[in-house]
Amino acid sequence: MKDFLRTRRDRLRPEDVGIIGGPRRRVPGLRREEVAMLAGMSVEYYVKLERGHLRGVSEEVLAALARALRLSQEEYRHLMDLARAANGGTGSSSFTPTRHVRPALQQMLDAISTPAWVRNGRSDFLAANTLGRALYSPLLTSSIRPPNTARFLFLDPCSRDFYLQWDVIGQQMVASLRAEAGRHPFDRPLTDLIGELSTRSDEFRHWWGAHEVFTHGAGSKRIHHPEVGDLELNYEPMELTADTGLTLMIYSAEPGSPSADALALLASLHADQPAPELLRDDSSRPS
Repeated sequence: MKDFLRTRRDRLRPEDVGIIGGPRRRVPGLRREEVAMLAGMSVEYYVKLERGHLRGVSEEVLAALARALRLSQEEYRHLMDLARAANGGTGSSSFTPTRHVRPALQQMLDAISTPAWVRNGRSDFLAANTLGRALYSPLLTSSIRPPNTARFLFLDPCSRDFYLQWDVIGQQMVASLRAEAGRHPFDRPLTDLIGELSTRSDEFRHWWGAHEVFTHGAGSKRIHHPEVGDLELNYEPMELTADTGLTLMIYSAEPGSPSADALALLASLHADQPAPELLRDDSSRPS
């Protein structure tokens, strides 16, 4: 919490919030007393919050902080998650994301004609249809195991060829894992993944220190596929209400575009390819 509030405070300039800064400031952003004034609380109480003492803090206080620090909706949700964890709420309880998909969910994936795959909040690559597996074949054939988009992104050099906007995707991935860690701070596999990436990737470690948060919404992605070349795809994430913590990702190309032609070629190259064992459901194993 303390680093999150500090970085939000540091990024604001006095003029952003209507304060005359003056030439002799020693801090890059707002002073603690300025945030306290904007939030309508005592300096002592704000300092306590920034040091991570959130037990008993009310939603009204958090909302005032969000307004004072100009937090986005994603950042405000993250602040609420951190406070909930500090107060022993559901965010602090033991949680392990699902690792396997139901047969009915795989059946639905196979019925989708465009690339589609399922991930959990940790970005494990859990299941896909044929075209989804073909699209992400560099990840699925990578020596970096198990299949996980964050691990592939930061630990496999091939990802820099695959993702044409590697820096953008990388920063979004780090911010997404930061948000997930706020929701589930005691998810041990997630904590282990973050520790591994922080140890092995300078970029991950640097971006993790920025305390940005991000939630995947609809967007577009540019990739270079080793078999069919450059692709520009739109994607839609869909939360699966019957499978808590799982998200369905569906990709599509603009009809009649070169990317649509490339997807059609990719589909023909991988027609009738069986699903690898690592993506099949195995409900007998513990999650």
